[in-house]
Amino acid sequence: MLINCVAYEHGRKLADIGTDQIAHWLKEPEAFVWVALLDPSAEELAQMQREFGLHELAVEDALKGHQRPKIEEYGDMVFVVMHLVEPADDDLAVGEVAVFVGKNFILSARSRSRHGFLGVRERCEREPLLLERGSGFVLYALMDAVVDRYFPVIDLLEAELEGIEEQIFAAGAARGNIERLYDLKHRSAVLRHAVAPLLEMLNKLHGGRVPPVFASTQEYFRDVHDHLARINGSIDTIRDTIGTAIQVNLSMVAIEESETNKRLAAWAAIFAVSTAMAGIWGMNFEVMPELKWRYGYPAALGAIVIAGLVLYRRFRKVGWL
Repeated sequence: MLINCVAYEHGRKLADIGTDQIAHWLKEPEAFVWVALLDPSAEELAQMQREFGLHELAVEDALKGHQRPKIEEYGDMVFVVMHLVEPADDDLAVGEVAVFVGKNFILSARSRSRHGFLGVRERCEREPLLLERGSGFVLYALMDAVVDRYFPVIDLLEAELEGIEEQIFAAGAARGNIERLYDLKHRSAVLRHAVAPLLEMLNKLHGGRVPPVFASTQEYFRDVHDHLARINGSIDTIRDTIGTAIQVNLSMVAIEESETNKRLAAWAAIFAVSTAMAGIWGMNFEVMPELKWRYGYPAALGAIVIAGLVLYRRFRKVGWL
């Protein structure tokens, strides 16, 4: 679906145009065209391919979706894929935006995402001196908006991790904490899969040899690189903390099981003594000490009770009961 199609010249918006007018504006040497699509169909991408001369492999990747974040060059055109990570209930929803950047055009195709980039267009139009740099600056603005959306996700993960850490030593909470930690680890991995490849590939847009369309915007992409590096560092810290918390929780489970085993062993010892004494006096021999004694039965019960009390006090003293 076409969201908007706008022609710009010298950093200022000229007009909203139809797709049939794209070819006309591409012939203007000082103008560039910015097109935004949402969940584009094969027919829409085929039309854009004809209008802008897009490489067929890049179009195929944009149509199929579910691509790894990447930056690829096809002649004078640059193809960029970024993941859009958004909180959704108790999980993270992963969308995708594919961006085609040429000297006098930029085309973004957003998929599986609820949040658009209208704010990015408004920001660029408020800064005509920067927008005058062309499609390279627009890609920076789009990329900056995508990266900025990762920070709330980081804050969400950190807040949840802190909540779990506060309950680590709560009685009976260890098993539930482990399940929450593994869920948190999964979500941090989702965010890492969006950040790490883009961080690795972003060097293509600043420093050294860069595509001509980004020659005047290298310092902006360096800023995005710094943001991604900070996010990646936060993800590593979260993952390390999760690993430590999982180990602590497993230790707490083992300690709880050990305490339970101690209690069971203590009670088993108490009843074992009683059983042994009862078993000895219950043997059917003709000649046994105190067998015919009048007070033998209450004495035997008393001995059993005393032995049990002695063991109970002893186990209480050592902390087994």
